[in-house]
Amino acid sequence: MSVTDVDGNATLTVPVVASGVVMEVAAVGPGRWGQRIALTFGDASLYRPGTNELFKLTVSYWSDDATVSDAKRLGAAFSLADATPPDTQEVYDNLSPDESAANYYRDRINDGSNLVEVTPRGSGRPPTVGTTWLAGNFGAVDPQVGLLDFRGDPEAEPGERTGLAAFEELRDVSIVSIPDEHSYGDYLLTGELVAHCEQPALKDRVAVLQSPQGPFQSDGFDGLDSKYAAYYYPWVVIHDPTTGAKKLVPPGGHVAGIFARSDTERGVHKAPANEVVRGVVELPFEVTDGDQAALNPQGVNCIRSFRGRGIRLWGARTVSSDPEWKYVNVRRLFIYIEQSIDLSTQWVVFEPNNEQLWARVRQTVANFLNTVWRDGALMGTTPEEAYYVKCDRSTMTQADIDNGKLIVEIGVAPTKPAEFVVFRLSQWTAGAEGA
Repeated sequence: MSVTDVDGNATLTVPVVASGVVMEVAAVGPGRWGQRIALTFGDASLYRPGTNELFKLTVSYWSDDATVSDAKRLGAAFSLADATPPDTQEVYDNLSPDESAANYYRDRINDGSNLVEVTPRGSGRPPTVGTTWLAGNFGAVDPQVGLLDFRGDPEAEPGERTGLAAFEELRDVSIVSIPDEHSYGDYLLTGELVAHCEQPALKDRVAVLQSPQGPFQSDGFDGLDSKYAAYYYPWVVIHDPTTGAKKLVPPGGHVAGIFARSDTERGVHKAPANEVVRGVVELPFEVTDGDQAALNPQGVNCIRSFRGRGIRLWGARTVSSDPEWKYVNVRRLFIYIEQSIDLSTQWVVFEPNNEQLWARVRQTVANFLNTVWRDGALMGTTPEEAYYVKCDRSTMTQADIDNGKLIVEIGVAPTKPAEFVVFRLSQWTAGAEGA
């Protein structure tokens, strides 16, 4: 059984050999993760020697290097029965090598697998020799995903960029998160994510950051200061959808889901907090009121368990030291307003830059802001208290006009979340006022 590597480190493949190569099996994507995939070939449930050539393929995947090492040792005898159960397993029974059959193995596997893809290389049934592993001969090329892979190359040709650089080409991104943010050294990817969101050409998205696993440590976090990022703690426990076992995962995916849900149900002006964290069964440890009091002023948004109210996201702050941008919803509201006004005023380009145009721009922007105010996103009992729009000779000089610039000044008064509810109680004696 030979092992081949395709295109340096593009895929990991194992030809399955009978009398010649029958099929080639490859991981669906590049990287060393493919070496944690096991293939187990066996007789199909409906296999009848001499009657048909049906076979069965089980594809198993372990996400952890330690458990996969144990599985490989036990699987050396082509048996995984005593190994740690895989994180993901795909079973394809009654596969046929007949291309005209409805259960042709290539179609069944390639249409259904999230782990591998197969390429027919010959005819007939593969040998049912038990378990083998995908492996790659990478030579001097290290396929391990690293910091530069996440960063990508912004100088690459458009459409060929990878990593975070590829997201620079997408204008509709509003939330960015890296699930395994701390797998490559604490806070290394965090810095890359924040730098991405703060690029002058972007500034239209926020980063959902997450703490390393375990109790909160200030090391690394103290250096964070950005109005385009929010930080969440601690990790959460879920039921693994493939195995049903409890699993500890970073909170970023759940937080991004809360952002999206809150945006849909209430709008971006609503702080994405005091929301149930769906899919979480428990927390690895409790975050107390004392913990919250210490962490909240630092910009750490906690996930907490409340009796009778479930597990909730309890915090909506950015990691910015600027009090003007303390809250996530304020930052995202301004992004929403900026983008909306930019898109709704594209018609202005190449129009005559005169008083008539300025009046039309003022009206367009004011109409939009009035809608935002009526939705409850802005302070004030009247529009005049909620926003103002200026576009006249007080915002532009003659030089600006001569150089084709139309400058609009907009001011808005955003609503901010009620983080702390204070009740003042005092003892009052009935009839004391009349004494």
